[in-house]
Formats: sequence, C-alpha cells, structure tokens
Amino acid sequence: MEAAWTSLVAATATAFIALLFARAAWHKLSDFTAFTGFVADYDLMPAGRVNLAAMVLAGLEVLVVVVLLTPGGNVAGAILAIALLGLYAAGMGININRGRDRIECGCGGAVQPLGWQLVGRNGVLAAIAALCLVGSPYALSLSEAAAALVSGFILWVGYLLIEQIMATTAVMRLRR
Repeated sequence: MEAAWTSLVAATATAFIALLFARAAWHKLSDFTAFTGFVADYDLMPAGRVNLAAMVLAGLEVLVVVVLLTPGGNVAGAILAIALLGLYAAGMGININRGRDRIECGCGGAVQPLGWQLVGRNGVLAAIAALCLVGSPYALSLSEAAAALVSGFILWVGYLLIEQIMATTAVMRLRR
C-alpha cells in the first residue's frame, strides 16, 4: 500500500524537527553555563529566574524530541516545537527592537548575533514543524519511513549549511 503524500511529508518534517531540536538541546545541555549566559543576555526576566528559565527551555527542547519520536506524539511535539520557535522569535524581536542586536542568539551551532533573518528563520522552522500535523508519520511502510528519515536528514544538513552561511554573513555585517 502506498503511503499518502501527507504521511511522507509529516514524517520528513518530524525527522527534521527532531534532529533540529536534538542538536539545539545538546548545545544547551553540553555547555549549560554558556546557555544560561545567553538567556541572561536577552534581559527578559529578573536575574534570579534566568537559571530556572534556562533549565525549562532546555528541558522543553528535549521533550520536543521525545514526544515527536513517540508513536502518536507528532501532534503534541509539533505544537510544542512551534510554541518554542515562536517564543524564541519573540525574544529576538524584542531585543532587536531595543537595539540589542549584538548579542548571541544562543540557538546552537554557528555563532549568530540577533537579526531579523533569525526571526524569519524561526518562522520558516515553525512552518516546517506545522507540516508534522498534515498526516500520520506512523502510517508508513518500512521503506517509506526510511525514505522520510533520509529526506529529513538531508533537509537538516541543508539547514546546517544555510545556518553557517547566515552566521558568516552576520559576522561580516558586524565588521563593517
């Protein structure tokens, strides 16, 4: 039986978003002190709440991955991913509007100062996370699931390349 395109799209998006959040969570947890500093730099809460907020954010990112990879969890995982991406975009937008665009985004990966391109990137990522909702990734045959996993991985590698290009462009912009 051939899977519906919607299931293939949902499975590909699920694989991509799971990889995205696994990498982001790893980045935050592997150097939690630095991540706590990034959260503090956003200056969105009293200093006494920064450590707790950093723990909650990192935990929610791990939860996104776990829930997305749990059978039947793609809807809850996608909604949580969309909410986190929106929260991060809002925090970036607030700081950009304050003129605080030289702080590190804390996203993981290449160092990137805040900019509207990152807010836009989060919007695109949220749209991809919404694709997890268009079908059931668990209705696939083994070969279809493998194709979706490979496709999600390829999209993730492409994302990493685009992220590096964005980081390089941002650094060049700051040097001017």
